[in-house]
Amino acid sequence: MTIMLRDVTVDDARLVCAVFTTGFKATFAHLYAPEDLALFMSQVTPDAFMREIADPEFRFQLAEVDGVAAGFAKVAPPGLPGFTPAATRELRQLYVLDQFMGAGVGPALMDWVIADAKAWGARHLQLSVYVDNARARRFYEKRGFRVIGPYKFMVGNHADEDVIMRVKL
Repeated sequence: MTIMLRDVTVDDARLVCAVFTTGFKATFAHLYAPEDLALFMSQVTPDAFMREIADPEFRFQLAEVDGVAAGFAKVAPPGLPGFTPAATRELRQLYVLDQFMGAGVGPALMDWVIADAKAWGARHLQLSVYVDNARARRFYEKRGFRVIGPYKFMVGNHADEDVIMRVKL
């Protein structure tokens, strides 16, 4: 298996949207009432991704394994509530498709995320993660992220119990 990372372009919006949709549903769909999931997913469109990809404040990286999309990461200015130190970037999304879990895709994307944040001059990196997503939390904790506080992530009309995590770079 060969993992290749590349910058995402607006031409990749449909592909990134498909990776997000597949990854999100595989991980979280069982948690929500169908109407809440449908409402949330109605906002996840290729056009929405295209706008973010075109925004110079956002950065995306696509991971491909042997030429097949395996995951992506999105870094942006901080948008989580509460105190945010100066010079902070935020990991908004990091998704790896199930069939590529354990293949090194997540660590490769996280290495890029950290390097990209540092290139922006960030001294901190933060994110939110579902409180019961033990695998993701362990992944972030291994990289020095620590829980800062609670966060309500809305999926339709359902408020998920998330935590905000941050690491000093």
